[in-house]
Amino acid sequence: MTTIAQTIRDRYQEVLPELCQQFGISNRLAAPYISKICLNMGVGRAIQDNQILNIVCDHMSQVAGQRAVVTKARKSVAQFRSREGMKIGCRVTLRRDRKWNFLDRLINIAIPRIRDFRGISPKGFDRQGNFSMGLTEQALFPEVVLERVEHNQGMHITMVIDNSDRERSLALLKALGMPFQNR
Repeated sequence: MTTIAQTIRDRYQEVLPELCQQFGISNRLAAPYISKICLNMGVGRAIQDNQILNIVCDHMSQVAGQRAVVTKARKSVAQFRSREGMKIGCRVTLRRDRKWNFLDRLINIAIPRIRDFRGISPKGFDRQGNFSMGLTEQALFPEVVLERVEHNQGMHITMVIDNSDRERSLALLKALGMPFQNR
């Protein structure tokens, strides 16, 4: 596990001086850095069938490498037939080695498996430089056994990048190998 995480971390250490020079940063600690990666799955069908939520949480735990936490509804919404406190999804926050390991699998394995892929849209950055993207199915990751996938479920991924803005975050992720669309 450490060898996979080590490769993308080594790539970050290689591109760090280039990023500092490009943006005029004199201190390496002021350079953009991915502090954590948050994964989230909202499972609306869990209202009718609670077993779906258990299966999706198991898939997310396999993909993330740590146990997923079940999330509950904060408010009652009549159109979605959800009540306050109902189990409606799961989430995971990745840090340290698991963060680098997941990022490596996302860039090198999952994204190339997307059908009709033309690049990731660079519109997913917010003002602070955090990047958010979505995947339409969890079966893109090799840890998920395709025979057990009864319900395709989307996944929302947020990369929290410290010391950054949109421009710096885009340069960091491009340097790490994230395939963005060419405009």
